[in-house]
Amino acid sequence: MRPIETRYARSGDVRIAYQVVGQGSFDLVFVPGFISNLDLQWEDEGYSRLLKRLSAFSRLILFDKRGTGLSDRVDPHRLPTLETRMDDVRAVMDATGSGRAAILGASEGAPMAMLFAATYPERTRALVLYGGYAHFHKWVMPPERLEAFIEAAGTSWGTGATLPNFAPGRVDDTHFTHWWARFERLSASPTAAAALARMNAGIDVRDMLGTINVPTYLIHRRNDARVDPDASRFLARKIPGARLVEISGRDHPIWTGDVDRVADLIEEFLTGEPAVADVERVLAALLVTRIYDTARLGDRLWSERSLRFQENWRTLVGRHGGRIAGTHGELMIARFDGPARAVRCAALLREAAQEIGVASAQGVHVGEVEMRGPPAGLTARVAMQLAAHAERGNILCSRLVAELAAGSGLHFIDAGRISLDELDEPLALVQVTAEQHLEPACRPKPKPAEPATLTARESEVVSLIADGKSNAAIAAELDLSEHTVKRHVANILLKLDLPSRAAAAAFSARHAGPDGP
Repeated sequence: MRPIETRYARSGDVRIAYQVVGQGSFDLVFVPGFISNLDLQWEDEGYSRLLKRLSAFSRLILFDKRGTGLSDRVDPHRLPTLETRMDDVRAVMDATGSGRAAILGASEGAPMAMLFAATYPERTRALVLYGGYAHFHKWVMPPERLEAFIEAAGTSWGTGATLPNFAPGRVDDTHFTHWWARFERLSASPTAAAALARMNAGIDVRDMLGTINVPTYLIHRRNDARVDPDASRFLARKIPGARLVEISGRDHPIWTGDVDRVADLIEEFLTGEPAVADVERVLAALLVTRIYDTARLGDRLWSERSLRFQENWRTLVGRHGGRIAGTHGELMIARFDGPARAVRCAALLREAAQEIGVASAQGVHVGEVEMRGPPAGLTARVAMQLAAHAERGNILCSRLVAELAAGSGLHFIDAGRISLDELDEPLALVQVTAEQHLEPACRPKPKPAEPATLTARESEVVSLIADGKSNAAIAAELDLSEHTVKRHVANILLKLDLPSRAAAAAFSARHAGPDGP
């Protein structure tokens, strides 16, 4: 979804860029934070998701504040007051024919939204404040930190260097960091960014909070990296009848983190009805695979092996009934109808990586995902973080994967817990045990067998396993196909009641005679 047209409203001598999306029964004006860009925001999956959700139940009015994005810049030597900037909201409403609207103020947009509601109560249907504050220096940054921020912006603005200050949970997301750098450049110049920061530093609306007499709803993330959550607690105490909901997360921008949770809360407050389940979202298992060069192969050889692995990845995902969900930087993401298929595919991908000569790490998580479009949302981000936490050769899953895969013949071991910003509690993890995917599902295990149970060929295979050889190497030495070797390995593990190749190698060493097993 992309807005058809960008228009301009006149506010005094300044032109303010705006867009209108959706055809809901009431108007919702979105007052953005520090910087914005009406065109670029549609290119980010989280931002576009938020705007899509909001415009589904309202006529959504978007604009770039003066000094940002597509709107006119401000004179850094004659900075406008908050009252002047607040009147830009009125100008945009007049231009769009909006007589009365709900106002959503995010971050630095919250003080503007509060001032508008106090000044024009007859034009304010309701007020929603996300990550807001009443006094900049008290709840965002003290004067000395502000000066350091402005000085740094003079040399590094446009490189994405501010990202840790706003969304520390996304600094390892290569795709997002590149987008953020463009977002800086196309939203404000270094001089404009410094002017905006100085304008925001003057914000102090504490004295007028008691005059706000419209329904007010506050949302704040508990570990917000930029605005102290106490800021919204103060607002909840001072604005008559205001209600505060704190949600998990530390990334500050309203379009990062669990966007659907934020949109659900806003929709229910403004419509009086719980958000309707999105029919385009389904429960699925996401498999995130990453490969990396630990052998320092060089650009050419690494590129060849990487392309070869990607070909195998597409083939194996299709073979296991999965769908290619896309790539996210170095990550390859696939969607499956069930977790067992995802885990079995992951196990074969691990073998494929070993045989090609690259390192792999994989994460599997289950949750709601979009049926269309690139992977986005909480489920995708959790799966990506699992892949990032997984060590070389490991398949790391959320415990829910193991619970839903019960009876599939797969085996998992406990892998502890990790804390993720967007989850209220640490996530319980499990790790897929090596080669268990080869065992027949639900087949009872035999009693421990003696070495004599193995056939002559199986004894040869287990001896070569003990020598540290891969399936491909064993196949070459014994003049067999890799598929046949794989079946021999599965039978060996089944007969000897062993969990992995490593256990088979240890078994071979224990039972080896003077001339071998």
